Amino acid sequence: MVTMIRLLTIFSVPLFWITGVSLSQEVNQTPSTLLGKPEEKIQLSCSHNIPSYNIILWYQRSVGDTALKLIGYVYYENPTVESLYQGIFDVSGDGAKEAYLHLLKLRQPEDDGQYFCAASYTSCDSGREAYFGGGTRLTVLDPDISDKAIQPNVTVLTPSIHECKDAKDNKNKKTLVCVATGFYPDHVSVSWKINGENVFDGVGTDNSAVWNNETKYSITSRLRVPAGVWYTDSNEFNCTVLFFNGTEYIPFEASVMGDKAPSTGGMTTENYVKSTQTAKLAYIVFIAKSSLYGFFVVVFVWKLQGKSGKHFT
Repeated sequence: MVTMIRLLTIFSVPLFWITGVSLSQEVNQTPSTLLGKPEEKIQLSCSHNIPSYNIILWYQRSVGDTALKLIGYVYYENPTVESLYQGIFDVSGDGAKEAYLHLLKLRQPEDDGQYFCAASYTSCDSGREAYFGGGTRLTVLDPDISDKAIQPNVTVLTPSIHECKDAKDNKNKKTLVCVATGFYPDHVSVSWKINGENVFDGVGTDNSAVWNNETKYSITSRLRVPAGVWYTDSNEFNCTVLFFNGTEYIPFEASVMGDKAPSTGGMTTENYVKSTQTAKLAYIVFIAKSSLYGFFVVVFVWKLQGKSGKHFT
């Protein structure tokens, strides 16, 4: 039995460990993302080239959890699986080189989540630490939804005409919205380009896709640009949604062109229509007033003639 002096401190690992100093380019974990079906058997791999490190550990982070749970580890060529996971997972390989995590029979949704490997060692030397691989995201497809991936529908919505109307002031911003809907599962990432160049400033994307019982998953991303950039009709704004179909990431794209800057002088079509309608209304009012005035004149003359006729008789 291995004396797990150092490992006792990493049986339950907070999430921030794997997003900070504990990540290492010397630890390679594959695959990075994976789709599986219930009852299917899959395998994850982890390798490292760190001298004197002789243990590879495997952790699970279930959906909604913030900590990693130890599944098992391989010390040199000696495998150990925690009692809670025996019969569900298995481990094998050589902790000094490469080890494997075997999911013996996928369950849905129990096995959904992220899996991480870590290279460590059996020593009391506190100056060294475990190093984690990049992780594997696993989704076990729900047979009640679909037995295969469903691709997204992508649309780019143009900015509202009521948002920051001054096209000359580039301190004002216009917001484009990219919407991806109807996909399953939620293995997606969103990026923006302007005229073929990647854009990162002004981009805000939902932290995760949102589930809707009717439309599967959806996700939105927003791009805020200076008003002058939007009001350049030669500019092309592109949104790309990378979707994992079970084998590879496939891009799905949508684009819109910039708008013409609103005119600040001269006669636009909108102004012309408004002015024409105003002129027609003014003409109608003028005719009505003239007719009414003419009617009063006729009545007045008629009354005047009547009075004159009585006077001469």
